[in-house]
Amino acid sequence: MKATKPLALLLAFCMIFALAACGSSAAPAPAATEASAPAATEAPAPAPAAEKPEEVELIVFAAASMTETLNAIKATYEAAHPGVTVTYNFDSSGTLKTQIQEGADCDLFISAAPKQMNALDASCDADKNPDGLDFVMQGSRVNLLENKVALVVPEGNPKGIASFDQLAELLKAGDVFLCMGNSDVPVGQYTQKILAFYGLNEEELANAGKITYGTNVKEVTTQVKDSGVVDCGVVYGTDAFSAGLEVVDTATKDMCGQVIYPAAVMKNSAHADAAQAFLDYLKGDEAMAVFEGVGFSRA
Repeated sequence: MKATKPLALLLAFCMIFALAACGSSAAPAPAATEASAPAATEAPAPAPAAEKPEEVELIVFAAASMTETLNAIKATYEAAHPGVTVTYNFDSSGTLKTQIQEGADCDLFISAAPKQMNALDASCDADKNPDGLDFVMQGSRVNLLENKVALVVPEGNPKGIASFDQLAELLKAGDVFLCMGNSDVPVGQYTQKILAFYGLNEEELANAGKITYGTNVKEVTTQVKDSGVVDCGVVYGTDAFSAGLEVVDTATKDMCGQVIYPAAVMKNSAHADAAQAFLDYLKGDEAMAVFEGVGFSRA
């Protein structure tokens, strides 16, 4: 009987130890709620890609006398209008008119005289447009510029020519060699009016070897400046300026009329809106300052 008491005490101690261990067990940590969870960092939305400008090749047919000014304007315009490339075709207005008539791609036409534009404009009477051609976009045509017809001489002016009046007397005496444009180019047509104003017979003078011709105004300036053969030439004042030629006289309206440069968008243009935008720019102050810098004036 003495042995049962220590056993009972041992069992009591074991039960106390077990209960203490159970009471000290930590309760499980509550699960993290959605509100307490750290918020996910959202990636910033990508910036929209810059829209690439539409690529447009603008084809401009222009009188040869505009070569220098339009090339200067091209650089400025293209820099301000990404995607637009201006491509020029410079020649005599008569040649350009024929090319358009035969189907050449052209968005904008600038002629050195109304005659060539009239021949493509369906709004003109039959006497100005005998073939009834319809290439001009109605509502787009404007008189863009005015030029002057000038009498120019080579360096040193060997014949001492000082005026159209004097030129007429020298031609009558057969004592001068004149270069002028062909009859199918505006500068030649203006020169023909000057000869008629003085009562001179062009055909007789040409047959006598007193007149030679250039197919456009640039050829006339070249013959006067570089050939060393001709005594004088009739060109536009702007071409005389660009070529560095001496101008000894300028024709009056009575002698050859006004020298007007009309411009118009072509009806078959592939980029009519771009062509009109370029024409509007040419009429503006920035482009006009370039034109006026070589002797053009607003029409």
